[in-house]
Amino acid sequence: MNSGELRPVFDDLGDLLIGLGKRVRHQLLGPRDIETDSLVVGHQAGDTIYALDREVERTIIAVVENWPDAIRPVLIVAEGLGSDGQFMSGDPNQPLRYRLLIDPIDGTRNLMYDKRSAWFLAAIAPDNGEDTFLSASVASVIVELPPSKQLWADDFLFVKGRPIVCNRTRIDTEQSSELVVRPSRAADLLNGFGQVANFFPGTKVLAAELMEMIVQSTLGQGQTGQATVFDDQYISTGGQFVELMLGHDRFCCDLRPLFYDILERRNGTKIPRGLECHPYDIAGFPVAESAGVILTDGFGRQLDAPFDTTHPVHWCGYANEELRVLIEPVIQEWLRRNLGD
Repeated sequence: MNSGELRPVFDDLGDLLIGLGKRVRHQLLGPRDIETDSLVVGHQAGDTIYALDREVERTIIAVVENWPDAIRPVLIVAEGLGSDGQFMSGDPNQPLRYRLLIDPIDGTRNLMYDKRSAWFLAAIAPDNGEDTFLSASVASVIVELPPSKQLWADDFLFVKGRPIVCNRTRIDTEQSSELVVRPSRAADLLNGFGQVANFFPGTKVLAAELMEMIVQSTLGQGQTGQATVFDDQYISTGGQFVELMLGHDRFCCDLRPLFYDILERRNGTKIPRGLECHPYDIAGFPVAESAGVILTDGFGRQLDAPFDTTHPVHWCGYANEELRVLIEPVIQEWLRRNLGD
């Protein structure tokens, strides 16, 4: 079967993913109970599971169980689905068709404290066993999960062989309009937003050191009273991707796994590694790439990750090629200095 014949199937998969994301969004609308939502109910598949997360896991399984038989069996891979983060939907006697990687609520802490939007992220790829990677995705979505005071929400759809589809929807009326997506065209970071992920204690010093080096190397010494670059620590990889897609941010990177490698090298021993980025956190990367964002791993190679819940992921995102050419060599030099060749 050629790619032209497969495209209707890919379109169907995209529609199913958008529908699933919107079903999760609908379930999470309304006032939040911070004390209830923030209760820790487990530690599974590479992350802490909060009561808020538990709200949507059964919904996701129920929706996928009703997907057409032509698409299932599908292996759902997501945090919170038991110790291995996997759930098989469909006839177990039939060959597995697809693997579905999901982050049901990317940015749980944002949403459970009703501070800022979280995001539903998903990607689906034909099954290739343990060698199924995100780069093989045929459909992927990023769907906004807004805080209670917000009336509008965005969703973004990538389907292989199609232009990206982006919509902004008024939640109470379901009225939608096309959303223009255009990463920044700025050639440097001056007066813009750019950041190294610096979410949690443990790697903050290294993140700050790298960011200072990036600014010094690309903009030089700032003037008295001048703010040269602004920092927005959006605690959600999907949110970071969207900020790059919409032109709000010019640069962002998350190098936590490499930061821990540096700390272990300095200490000469293993250390506790805090929360790192995982494949489900970047399940929306086919969407961001389709929108024109340049994404690499921390070493400047093509970004990719397997369909699992524990693989450590490091990534860099640039709004355009000029910014990549400007910033990437600084990151690579800093990594060589701290990790060695």
